[in-house]
Parts: sequence; structure tokens; C-alpha cells
Amino acid sequence: MNRPPIEVADIIRAAGKDFIEKQRSWLTGLHLKVLAAIKRCRTAALGGHRDRCTQCGHIVGISYNSCRNRHCPKCLNNARKQWLYARQRELLAVPYIHLVFTLPRALSSLMLHNKNLLYALLFRSSAATLLQIAADPKHLGAEIGFFSVLHTWGQNLLHHPHLHCVIPAGGLSPDHKTWVRPKYRFFLPCGVLRRVFRGKFVAGLKRAFREGKLCLPGDLQSLADKRAFHSFLRALHQHQWVVYAKPPFGGPNHVLNYLARYTHRVAISNHRLVALSNGKVTFRWKDYADGNQQKQMTLLVEEFLRRFLLHTLPRGFVRIRFFGYLANRRRALLLPICKNLVGANPEEEPLSEATQVEKQPIWLCPRCRGPMAVIQRLTAAQLFWASLRRIEVADTS
Repeated sequence: MNRPPIEVADIIRAAGKDFIEKQRSWLTGLHLKVLAAIKRCRTAALGGHRDRCTQCGHIVGISYNSCRNRHCPKCLNNARKQWLYARQRELLAVPYIHLVFTLPRALSSLMLHNKNLLYALLFRSSAATLLQIAADPKHLGAEIGFFSVLHTWGQNLLHHPHLHCVIPAGGLSPDHKTWVRPKYRFFLPCGVLRRVFRGKFVAGLKRAFREGKLCLPGDLQSLADKRAFHSFLRALHQHQWVVYAKPPFGGPNHVLNYLARYTHRVAISNHRLVALSNGKVTFRWKDYADGNQQKQMTLLVEEFLRRFLLHTLPRGFVRIRFFGYLANRRRALLLPICKNLVGANPEEEPLSEATQVEKQPIWLCPRCRGPMAVIQRLTAAQLFWASLRRIEVADTS
């Protein structure tokens, strides 16, 4: 893929210093760390290395190190490949369901000031809802397995917390002896999921308020009053709690490419950026409210960076989580049972070569595509002095 004409790193280099000086009142150490990491990613400031092809012996010049920050648009491709490789071994020969749980906009400010607490509540509430409704004999009567991915952004970079849940269609019977296939086209009734999800999330908010765990600064201070908070909760029932089921998609031949769209993503990719000029950033976005039309949006640099940093996750927060028979503590025991019960699906072919994710070296030889091996590591200081020596040689030649 060609290098985009502009990157988030370019915007930070051009305006990051002024942005930090103007917005220091709300910026945290984590925000500053993210900005610094993206700015230095794949530059001499992080050091570098030399590589040699293990097949043809070709030696590549110095490659600068990546920052490996999970908010960096350039550092997710390799992590995505390794994650998909692990998921490839867990695929079942059944169709897959994609459900999206979305919170009302009225909760956005509260979520932003309580990210760790309320993002975790979003995971727990949605997972408990799916497990409960799936276990009900009226709907499925089985134990399901799935994973959820947290996204906190919309296409316009505004705060829009929602979960993407990917679920094999069906589940294990309570005695783990049969595979139960779904009764509905969209797996589970969205209306029921919506009501139960809202109830569980609101109950979690009440519990957090009662235990004094909610941070209520600035405009949220009025909610510290018990009556005002419960009035706020009642108003939430008037807002839209969306649980959206996308049409079921195919089995193993389709799952991996589909998953790649939703895992290991950041608020905006470099390839959506169009221009940086006169203190403004222009980027492409899809307007879902207007028939999914592709449009362009122009923001002041300060506003662009503010929106970008809205989606900084707390330190150590896990944004991809597994539940049901795919939960880490149960997967080794229950996943083989699922595979045995499902068996080979005659409607599905084995994973094609184009679909398979190979566990391969991150860096391949530009000549023969063989695996590269590091032969020398260089610190930022070594790169600095090497550049000075090259300048001296050029001046005296």
C-alpha cells in the first residue's frame, strides 16, 4: 500500500507543541505519551536496526524502530496479523453473527470522565445480556462463545462508544452433548437484547453511584445529588439504546477478512487524511446518516487533535475480550467439544490459501520475499553520531 500524503504524525509535528500549550489544563500524562510516541514513530529518535535476508543474504539499510503504541495508526498491522493467526485456529464451520451494542449520546460526557469504569461496564453488560438471552430456551437454550471489540469513535472522530461482537451461530447445549442451531435469522431478537442490555447497564450505573465510584467534575457535578442522578437515569430510557444485528456472514472462508475490519483499529487511519494546510486538517469520512455517502470534513488542527485524543484508552485496558466457551479459562476445554459437535460443514470449503493467515516474519526481503533477521541494533545516539559523520564526509569531499 502506498504511503499516504499526510500522516497523524505529521500533524503532531506541525502543531503538537502549540496544541499542548493551549490545552494543558485537561491533557494527562497518557495523552502526552501518545502524542510523543506517534511523533517519534519510525524516526531516528527511537533508534533502528539493520537486517539481512536469511535466504539471499541481501542487507537492507537502517530501518527505524516503531513506537508500538496501540493508538498509533502505523503500528497495528503486524499485531493484527498475529492476532488473526491465533483466531484462525479457533474458527468453527458455522456462519458467524455480528452484533453491535451502542450507548446513547447522553452518556458520552460521563463515559469520558470514567473510561476505565464504564467501558468495563459496557463489556460486562453486553456480555451478560448475550449469555442470558442465549441460555433462555425460548430463544436458543445454549451456551454461546464470542469476542467483543471496543470502538469509541464515529467516522467524524466524535466520541461514540460501541462494541462489535462476533459470534458463531449456535451454541453448546447445557450438557455439552449437542450443538444447538439458532431459531432466528439474526440469531437472537434485537428488541429483547436492547431492553435487557439497557437494564443491566443502568443497574451498573446505579451501583457505581451508590458506591461512590463515579467521577463527576465540571458540568457533571450536578449529578452528585441523588435525585438529580436518578432523574438523569430515568431520562436515559427516552434515548435510543441500539443493538444492531448485521446480516449473518459465511463460515471460515469469510471470517478472517471480516474480522480484520474491526480489530486493532484506531480512531482514524492515515489513509483517510487528505490535507494539512493553514492550520486545518481535511479527512474523508462516511456519513451513515446520509446513505453512507463518502464526504470530506475540515477541522482546525487543535480540534482534530482534541477529537483524536478523546479515544485514548486507559493504561492496561483490554479492548478485545472473550466470553462464554471462548473465555480464556474455558476455551481449552470447550472449544474442542464445539469443533467435534459441529464437524465438517459440507457447505464450507477448507480455508483457502488466500484467506489463511500465515505466521510469518514481520519484515520480508524486498528482493526475494525471504525472512529478514536483525544483524545490528542501533540506539538513537548511535544514529545521531552516524549522521554527523556522514555530514562531515560530505563537507570534506
